[in-house]
Amino acid sequence: MKRVLSALTVSFAVAACGGGSDSQQQQSSAAPQVIALDGSSTVFPIGEAVAEEFQRANPGTRVTVGTSGTGGGFQKFCRGESDIANASRPVKSTEADACRAAGIEFIEIPVAYDGLSVVVNPKNTWVTSMTTAELKRLWQPEAQGAVTRWSQIRQGWPDREIHLYGPGTDSGTFDYFTEAIMGKAQASRGDYTASEDDNVLVQGVSGDEGALGYFGFAYYDENRDKLKLVPIDDGKADNGAGPIAPSTETVRNGTYAPLSRPMFMYVNKAKLQRPEVKAFVQFLLDKGPALVTDVGYFAITDTELQQARERVAQALPPTR
Repeated sequence: MKRVLSALTVSFAVAACGGGSDSQQQQSSAAPQVIALDGSSTVFPIGEAVAEEFQRANPGTRVTVGTSGTGGGFQKFCRGESDIANASRPVKSTEADACRAAGIEFIEIPVAYDGLSVVVNPKNTWVTSMTTAELKRLWQPEAQGAVTRWSQIRQGWPDREIHLYGPGTDSGTFDYFTEAIMGKAQASRGDYTASEDDNVLVQGVSGDEGALGYFGFAYYDENRDKLKLVPIDDGKADNGAGPIAPSTETVRNGTYAPLSRPMFMYVNKAKLQRPEVKAFVQFLLDKGPALVTDVGYFAITDTELQQARERVAQALPPTR
């Protein structure tokens, strides 16, 4: 059964039980050890799932998972306000510089693959696929206030208004989509309904027959009955025969181009000295792949998992 995706902070603490010795009561009533994660709402379901399972196995520890967006998450991480940053794209050089200036070193851990999903309302009968050129025509900055009807995207589509839904500008999904489709990160029209909470986007598209939106695959997977997935054709020979939909195979082998992407957690290297943080990261590496699949994303390969284990064991920075 798929887990329910929510944009709420995950928080769990075990209440002290009655009885037992004085030392046991003092230990149980002591404030729990807290591990703070923050960042991408796309990576949130993974963080939430790992946090829930880790807390069940470690009742003296509390894990919080925030959704400030990838950019907002890195800001908190580089200020030392979180232990782990969830990111739906690699760290930017400016973000790495900010952490370095604050004396914060980090380790990059790939946790999953995502097939960034373009969706329309299930009552939309005319869209069966789109090309990357059509997505660019629709989402590029020049389209703002100018491209507003379906008939402007493809001949034969109805002369009806398009209502767009997408991530906010602090989102790594926004960065990735704009770079992949427009060729430049942050290059996008601004006249669309934006939210850092992917559940808001799901609700928008599912309730609007003229809507189109994009977000991480897990949010489509959790809401298949409310959304219609749009296969994408990048117009290149190496993308297979025609439009491709995201799946385990197409995301891993790169044929779902250019909207396949890795997702990450960045761990504050100094915080790994805390036993509870070290235990959480080890739990992530041991149990993460199965939980990733459970929440609707695609697990990294065994080779990539082993490389991540080695990177953590040796406290290595990103290779980029």
